[in-house]
Formats: sequence, C-alpha cells, structure tokens
Amino acid sequence: MDPLVWNNQMLISGIILILTFFGIFTERLHGFHRAKFAMLGAVVMVVAGQIFQFYGPEEALHSIDWNVVFLLGSMMTIVSIVISTGGFNLIAYKIAEYSKGRLFLLMVLLGTAVTVISLLLDNVTTVVIFGPLIVLICGTLNVSPIPYLLAAALLSDTGGVATLVGDPPNLMIGSAANIDFNTFFIRMAGIVMAAWLAILLLLKVLFRKELAVTPRKYSLVHTDVLKHKRTWYASLGIFALMVVLFVFHDSLGWEPSFVAFIGLTLLALVGSHVDMDHTFEKVEITLLIFFISLFVVVGGVEHSHFLEYLGQFVMPFVQENLLMASLLLMWGAAVFSALIDNIPFTAAMIPIILGMQTQGIEVTPLWWSLALGAGFGGNGTHLGSTANVYIVTLSERVAKTTNNPAMAITPGLWFRKGTPAMVVTLMVASVLMWLFFDFFSSSIR
Repeated sequence: MDPLVWNNQMLISGIILILTFFGIFTERLHGFHRAKFAMLGAVVMVVAGQIFQFYGPEEALHSIDWNVVFLLGSMMTIVSIVISTGGFNLIAYKIAEYSKGRLFLLMVLLGTAVTVISLLLDNVTTVVIFGPLIVLICGTLNVSPIPYLLAAALLSDTGGVATLVGDPPNLMIGSAANIDFNTFFIRMAGIVMAAWLAILLLLKVLFRKELAVTPRKYSLVHTDVLKHKRTWYASLGIFALMVVLFVFHDSLGWEPSFVAFIGLTLLALVGSHVDMDHTFEKVEITLLIFFISLFVVVGGVEHSHFLEYLGQFVMPFVQENLLMASLLLMWGAAVFSALIDNIPFTAAMIPIILGMQTQGIEVTPLWWSLALGAGFGGNGTHLGSTANVYIVTLSERVAKTTNNPAMAITPGLWFRKGTPAMVVTLMVASVLMWLFFDFFSSSIR
C-alpha cells in the first residue's frame, strides 16, 4: 500500500483535535468543564468536515460507539437503584465488625470489597459508595481514614482493569477491538491480581505507623441500615444473572449494553419503591455527552486519515519489536493517565491501533498494554482518575469538619503514597507481559 500523503483535511482535523484535547486537559486552569470543550470540538469538526468534504453529520452519528454509551448509562441507573437499598452500607459495617480492630485486616477486607464491586461497577461509583462509609468507620475506631481512603481509590482503579465493564477505557477498547467479556477477563485477571497484591503489600509498608495504632472499642449500629430488603436481595440475584450473561453475551449475539439493560429492566420491575424519574436523575448525563462528543471528534480525525498518517510512522517500530512497543505504550499510557485523563488518551490511541490492524500488523498485545497503562496510570496522581479526585475532596471535607488539616490528602501525600503504587503495578505488569508475551500476543478470537 502506498504511503499516505499529507493534505489540508488532515491539517484541519488535526488542529481541531489538538485544540479540543488541550481544552479538555486544561479544564482546571480555565474553569470550563471538559464536556463543554468536547461538545465544541464535535460541532467544529462536523462543520469543518463538511466544508473540506471529509466528514458530516451522518458520518458523525456512525462514529459514536452507542454500545459504550448505553452500557454506561444502564450501569449508572442500576447503581442509583441499588445504593438506595442500603445494602452496601450493611456490607461495610459487617466488614468493620469482622475485623475486630485489626487495622490491616480491615484494609484488606475493605479493599477486597471495593475491588470486587469494581469488577462490575465502575471505580468512581465504588468509591462514592464506600468513601463516606470508610470515614464513618474510622471515626468510630478513632483512627485516621487516610490509609483506607487511599487504599479504596488505588485498589478500585486497579481492580477495574480486570473486566470489560470495570473501567470506561476498557469499554472503549473492548468495543473497538471486538473483545468479548470472557476474553478480556482471561487476559487481564492474572496480571491485575498480581498488581493488586503488590499494592496491598506496599500499603502495609507505607502506612506501617498508622496501621500499628490501637483503635478504640466500638459498636456500629446497623439494624435499620437495610432500607429495602427485597430490592437488595433481588439485586444480588440480578447481578449474578448479569455476570452469567456477560460471560455468554458473545455466544448469544448480544452487546454488553443489552445485558446491562436487561439487568436494569429486571431491577426496575422488582423494586417496588423505585421512582424512575428520580432514578434517571442520578445518571451522569454530562459524562455521556462527553463520551458522545469525543467519539464525534475522533471520528472526524479518523475520516480525514490523519491518525492513519501518524500510524504509518509508528508501524516500522511495532513490526520490528512488538514487545518493546507494547511496553512503551503501557508506560506512556500510564504517564498520560496520571497527568491528565485516560479517556481522551484512549480515544485517540484506538484509531491508530485500528489503522495498523487494517494494514495487517499484529496489534493484539497493544490492546492489553493500552488497557493496563490507562488503568494503572490513574493511581499516579490525585488527578489521575475521577475516583481519586472524589477521595481527595472527601478527605478535605473531613479535615475541615474535624478542624484537622492532617486529615486532608494533599498532592504531596498522594505523590509519596500513590505514585509508588503506580510504578509498582507497572513493573509487575511489565514483567508478566514479558514472561507471558506469547499469551498476550495470541489471537483474540
């Protein structure tokens, strides 16, 4: 195939992409929400595409990955229903009772609960559920909540990498590369488990002083915490059914979004207390609009062949040393995710990898490297993931309420505790990728 030649269509789409991503990445400087810049970039891309004849509204509509959008929307709605039952509160209180004041055991149990839930729900939702409960439990024990809040963020970011539905970048990668739930879990589970154990051991060392204190005796009253027993127990059964359907969704010919919609429908019917108007108010429309706009922007760049043009310069290196290319992508994705956000970076990388794939290049390990880097990189800084931002905000609220500045998780504190976690998980992932490269290079189908 002849190499692509630079043209004005590539130039225009590239400029729009760069300016859009710059606006998204610098939202904390100018105060405009990233969704606004994504929307603006989408509109400008479609209009410019029509003027320069490489893109239009119809192509933009086809560029949107509706499977990702509807899957996220359905899971958000399911979470809003389940949270109202009080079931997650009950789990947290039972964990605190079972630990009997053994602080590292408390961290392990809370971390395990957060991770397991992150396999099916996104990590942001998980820390929103457990963050306030951790503060309450630690207040009752008279111990600092910081080690447990950090553990919740770090372990949820890590655990979410293991499944197709655990983290938004996974949804995007799985949908673009046509990776089913089983394949994603089989490839990622082992490497994520190893990284998860490494973080737990690291946290035990980093917080050895905080975990060595003697907590006061406590009594957690939770007799009335379960508000809607029928809905809670039904939701456990529905979650189990969804896992089964996720496992067999490819054989059934169903998209993951349809499985999530089945779960939502069943939960809405079982939950007699569920007010659908109130439930849908909890859906993060802003995040869905951000995704839709981002798909439109990247779709325009793809139609102009700009990313394919860039990809042809990367292809020789990928063909020459696929292992090194996979490792560099993993660490590069982690650095970008730590500094800015993993969703836009993933959205930009997917068409480049797809472009190389269409030209007959073996790119299978690049998908796994992108997922690992984008997921583990979120642990690197307090801005690396939305879950981190929520945990930091919660700690600042606790510091203000208790009039104790030491309760706040500062950027410096995160750098001393979170950044080592990112580096350790990437080292573990790199070693396992190197040792089992044939496994990660094997065909997805």
